[in-house]
Amino acid sequence: MVQKLDYLVESPSQTAGPYVHIGLMPTYAGNGGYYATEIGTSPIADGAKGEVIEITGEVIDGTGWALRDALIESWQPDAAGKFAGQDGADPAAAGHCRFAADAESGLFTLRTVKPGAVAARGGAMQAPHISLWIVARGINTGLQTRIYFEDEDNANDPLLNRIEQRNRVDTLIARKVGEGQYRFDIRLQGEGETVFLDI
Repeated sequence: MVQKLDYLVESPSQTAGPYVHIGLMPTYAGNGGYYATEIGTSPIADGAKGEVIEITGEVIDGTGWALRDALIESWQPDAAGKFAGQDGADPAAAGHCRFAADAESGLFTLRTVKPGAVAARGGAMQAPHISLWIVARGINTGLQTRIYFEDEDNANDPLLNRIEQRNRVDTLIARKVGEGQYRFDIRLQGEGETVFLDI
């Protein structure tokens, strides 16, 4: 017997939308007071070793618009290339941060220390980088990518060297725009689409 399908209407779907901020960044969403201190508001504390830098950018959709509801998490080592919890890691560098695009402009800002190079499997060194996870309305599964720096030696980085379409490596490179200032835009699709990682 074939079931008649004309009386059930599909519910509208909601991908990672505004509720993400309500749960992960309630103060940003206008619901302050849930936590004394929200988790991951800064990857560094006062006294963190290394060069303090600021990375600004936008998460840009296929039409060229900056997403104003993007939420981003970052993970990184300290200035010496050690992750929180490793022997000798800087106790003032937690390495994790949760931040959002500005609701008016779509611009995001990450203030942190410039990470050091990290040892990879087999003894190779990964160039200094910051890992990102991006969610927003219209993104069904969080996207993973990385930020590398144009003023670092990226030539032998194992991940960058695995990218077959060499012209796309450039989409992972933050541009230096001033002393301690970098610009990094994330393009979701179309020309200049950022390389996303299947992790």
